[in-house]
Amino acid sequence: MAVKLAFLFPGQGSQSVGMGKDFFDHSERAREMVTSASERTGIDFEKLLFEENDLLGQTEYTQPAILLVSTIAHRLFEERLPVKPVYAMGHSLGEFSALTAVGALDPIDAVELVNLRGKLMAQACEGQDVGMMVALGLEDSEVEAICAAQREKGAQVWPVNYNAQGQIVIAGTKPDLIALEPILKEAGARRALLLDMSVASHCPLLESAADPLARKLEEKVRDAFVAPVISNVTGAPYSTRAEALELLPRQLVEPVLYKQAIAANDEDVDIYIEFGHGGVLKGLNRRATKKPHYVVQDMASLEAAIAAVEEMEG
Repeated sequence: MAVKLAFLFPGQGSQSVGMGKDFFDHSERAREMVTSASERTGIDFEKLLFEENDLLGQTEYTQPAILLVSTIAHRLFEERLPVKPVYAMGHSLGEFSALTAVGALDPIDAVELVNLRGKLMAQACEGQDVGMMVALGLEDSEVEAICAAQREKGAQVWPVNYNAQGQIVIAGTKPDLIALEPILKEAGARRALLLDMSVASHCPLLESAADPLARKLEEKVRDAFVAPVISNVTGAPYSTRAEALELLPRQLVEPVLYKQAIAANDEDVDIYIEFGHGGVLKGLNRRATKKPHYVVQDMASLEAAIAAVEEMEG
């Protein structure tokens, strides 16, 4: 039987020093991709990924590092098991990794592209004290209403990542986010916690980054989709260059509808395969689906995912 796979790719926040090292140590393909990415961008990815440093937490370095490890994981899987997914999907930055998995972006082009994306996001937030906060235990509508009421009073706060039931991330200026914390807790939030983020993603504060990103996308995106990608902006599939060029700049300033996308497309999937470090999306999916979910982040987990797919195929 043909197993229906969904390929998933994590976003910013999943990084840690040492990610991808097992691939690098045991795969010539992984070493080639690290070398090519370093030559293209001028970033020493061996140092960035495998040695203690202060750069990995900076957006312009975080994004290409995460994408590179995810695309290596996917490439090694694909070389062993060349199957097409029913769709590919990523969380925020991960949507660019998803585009590489379906052929719409070259992996090294994508590394260059998200390095630029990270720079543009940082520039858009420069001189502003911005950040992001996770709220746990409230309904989406409650968080939306609280943020809307605060914006009416002049605050800059927006719900931006719909991650899972009872988990939503808010972006904005740090003083306004800090002022939001007691309001969220009074409304019944179990927790309201500032995240270690130097940008305010997926909200109007990134408006200035959208046009420069759109111009670079024009150069890099190909009309070569072997499977659809699920849009963070709409939660629906797309499979053309024109749609990618329209949706990806919007993704900078509009919310990530992750949990909505999983719910809308879950019935089409037998197994989720997450490519990249940390298993963040597996954690989110526990609340949303009962389908098996495998994380490919080193050689052992690569083997386990391949074995699971082959066993299900019978």
